[in-house]
Amino acid sequence: MPRFSANLGFLWPERPLLERIEAAARAGFKAIELHWPYETPAESVRDACADHELLLLGLNTAIGDASKGEFGLAALSGRKYDFQASLDQAIAYAKISGASSIHVMAGVVAAGDRLRARAVLLENLVWASERASDFTLLLEPINQRDKPGYFYSTIGEAASLVREIAAPNIKIMFDIYHIGVSEGDILRRLEQHLPTIGHVQIAAVPSRVEPDAGEIAYSAIFKELDRLGYNGWVGCEYKPRAGTEEGLGWIPALGVSL
Repeated sequence: MPRFSANLGFLWPERPLLERIEAAARAGFKAIELHWPYETPAESVRDACADHELLLLGLNTAIGDASKGEFGLAALSGRKYDFQASLDQAIAYAKISGASSIHVMAGVVAAGDRLRARAVLLENLVWASERASDFTLLLEPINQRDKPGYFYSTIGEAASLVREIAAPNIKIMFDIYHIGVSEGDILRRLEQHLPTIGHVQIAAVPSRVEPDAGEIAYSAIFKELDRLGYNGWVGCEYKPRAGTEEGLGWIPALGVSL
């Protein structure tokens, strides 16, 4: 049976981060993952996780300048040192807070810049794999509907980078919601890419609410993860239809537990 972590970027969004950590523990989660926790001291997150016996899995690198439409820096030309600073920020926060993985955000790239952007991303990831050798670095394809122009939206694009870099600490973030929107054929892609999958995330397709709705049969997904021998965590990165607690009925409905 999969082990589920609470993604506190989306769950209990109305509460401050430390209260979200407490709420996740009260709901029965044993692990959490974060988006951009940098406004909360890493020591406070570490202590809250310890107090509530929660494992902190990971966090994201900074998005850059949101006013300019940035959503990550790793593939952006001319932003090498800004990217390096963002990774160093994530490493420092992860070391103190106890996180073991970092989602390296590639960013939004104009269509005409993609060839150059791939070379930039490769160079930055090679550097990052050495700089963050104690952490798992995750590459996540993000669908073009939600984030038009994001550098990669297919699992094949991310997998080709992982193969080319061939660093043991660079893995794929297999977000079933994004892959479902972009490509579908989830079961085959899980099996094909299992050796390089570092983390799995879930949400309904196409609505991104709790995983008991939409076109993805998550009960079949969970059985397939068991069959494949996936032993990592499954991140609950969905947007609750109403309150987070009210939406947790998907857990018994799909025959799983926390």
